[in-house]
Parts: sequence; C-alpha cells; structure tokens
Amino acid sequence: MGGYEMIIMIVLMVGIFYFFMIRPESKKKKKLAEMRSSLTIGDTITTIGGIFGKVVSVADEKITFETGEDRVRIQVAKWAVSTVGKATEEPAK
Repeated sequence: MGGYEMIIMIVLMVGIFYFFMIRPESKKKKKLAEMRSSLTIGDTITTIGGIFGKVVSVADEKITFETGEDRVRIQVAKWAVSTVGKATEEPAK
C-alpha cells in the first residue's frame, strides 16, 4: 500500500506544480506575444531597457520608434518591447 500512496503524492505534486507554476507562465508568454504582434504605427511603447517612444515602423521582427521631440529613431527587435500604450493625440503647442 505504501508504494501506491507515494505515487499518488508525486502525481499530486506534479499537478500542483503545473497549475501554479507552468500554466500561468505560458499564459503570460502567450499574452506578451499577442501584444507584440498587434503593434501598430502610433502606439507608445516601453522597451525592456526602459526607453519610451512612439512607433513609426513595424516589420516582421523589428520595430522602429521615435524617442521624443528630437525625433531620434531607434530600431529594436520585437521581443524587446515590454509594454504598449495605444496612440494618443498630442496636445497643441
């Protein structure tokens, strides 16, 4: 009887590990991939390095964005985008 109890405990531990560790991580990765694939021109982004900017070009694996009023353009890989905010109208100056 002791062998069966040990197998049941191991199976339960693997199940708990799956539902609390593996499943949420795969959902998070899927959500990030969807966010990065839905980037459009005009979106405001933050890179994993903390650089903010506005998207001016989207290619298969690259994003080009401007970093401010000086219009410096930076090109990064899509996987380097951390967060996305939708396009907003800039206030009149």
